[in-house]
This record gives sequence, C-alpha cells and structure tokens, in this order.
Amino acid sequence: MQGIFRLRQMIVTIALALAPAPAFAIDEALLPRNLSPWGMFLGADIVVKTVMVGLAVASLVTWTVWLAKSIELRRKGALALQRTRALEGNIKLAEAAERAGDAHDAVAQLIQSCAKEAELSGGVLDDGLQERVALRLERVEAAMSRQIARGTGVLATIGATAPFVGLFGTVWGIMNSFIGISESHTTSLAVVAPGIAEALLATALGLVAAIPAVVIYNQLVRGIANYRALLGDASAQLMLLVSRQRDHRDFRLARAAE
Repeated sequence: MQGIFRLRQMIVTIALALAPAPAFAIDEALLPRNLSPWGMFLGADIVVKTVMVGLAVASLVTWTVWLAKSIELRRKGALALQRTRALEGNIKLAEAAERAGDAHDAVAQLIQSCAKEAELSGGVLDDGLQERVALRLERVEAAMSRQIARGTGVLATIGATAPFVGLFGTVWGIMNSFIGISESHTTSLAVVAPGIAEALLATALGLVAAIPAVVIYNQLVRGIANYRALLGDASAQLMLLVSRQRDHRDFRLARAAE
C-alpha cells in the first residue's frame, strides 16, 4: 500500500511540474508595471491617446483665455471707470472730446461718437439730436460688448463637450479591454485592469478640462456684465451732458467753433 501511495504521489508531482502555467500568471508577467498617468498614456490605444491630447490642448486653451481676458477686463474696466468719473464733473462735450483725443478704448469711442453727431448736427438743438446721439451710443456699446466677449464662446464649448469627449475615450478603451479578454481566453481582472485604467484616465481628463472651463466662463460673464454696466453709465453721463448743454444753449464744440 505504501508503494502505491508513493507511486501516486510521484505521478501527481510530475504532472504538476509538466502542466502549463496558468494563463493569468503569463498575462501578469506581460502586463505593464508603470500605471502612473504618463505610463497609462503611453500604453493607451491611439484613439484614446488622441482624445487625451485633445483634452489637454482644450485645458491649455481654457487657462490661456482666462489669463488673457482677465488682464483685458481689468485694464479696460479701470480705464472705463476713470473716464466715466471724469464725465461726472462740470465738463463740456468739447472738453471731453479733447481729452479723449484719438484713443480707441470704449468710453473714448462713446465720447467721439457723441461729439461727431453733435458736429454733424451743426448746433441745431432739437429733440432729434438726443435721439441720434442715443442711437450712436447704443451702436458703439454693442460693438464694444461684442469685442470684449470675443473668445469666451470657446470656454462654453469646452465646458459642454469635454466630458463627452472623455467618455468617448473611456468607452473606446473599455471596448478594447473586452476585445483583449476575448483574444486571451481568460476572465482574469489583471488582464483588463490596465486597459480600463487607461480608459478611465480619459474621463478624468475630460472633467479636468470641463470643470475649470465652466467656472472660468461664469467668472468672465460676470466681469463682462460689469464692464457693460460701466459703458451704460458712460452713455448715460454723455446723454446728461448733451441735455444739460442744450438747456443752457451752450452746445458748442471746438471743431465747430473753428
């Protein structure tokens, strides 16, 4: 009996030694060990790589627009506030036009447009003058508002589409992982884990691009609204100035006097 037991034990040992290694052990040896974000990017499918690069570029565009528009809003807002406060004092339209000169900022263009209409009217003080001035000021305000809002639309586009672009990369990566399961004839999680991690990285990058874009867009919209309010105040001050000089019959410009 002992001889039979020893013989059976020897056969089992030889069979285990000759048996092929489990599929998961082979696959684990072939799996990439670097699962850092950069390592997952390098190991990702070309489609997923393209999605990640596009989202990284979108994030770079978001922060570039934020920096540029923030500087622009701060500079133009400070200048508009300064010129609007100057209009609140005891100042004539001719003097305001002379101070504005050939400047190209928004309030200076409002002043120049108002002075141009007054000059074209030839000093005729009627109700039509104020209506024509108001129309000119409205057109200048609209043009300056479009100019200051230029570039913010891309932030809205990034905020709305980046999560879906990242989701597309995730779906594509998971699909490739399931194809890998089918080709390897194994259901081991170790086989598909790297592919799923790479796919989920695309979703993470989509959120990284979208969330700041939405926050920055809302911040810039508030800043643009404040800037438009400043232009509205400047237009109101110019209308008051025109009305005040009309009442005093002192509506004369330096150029018209010449």
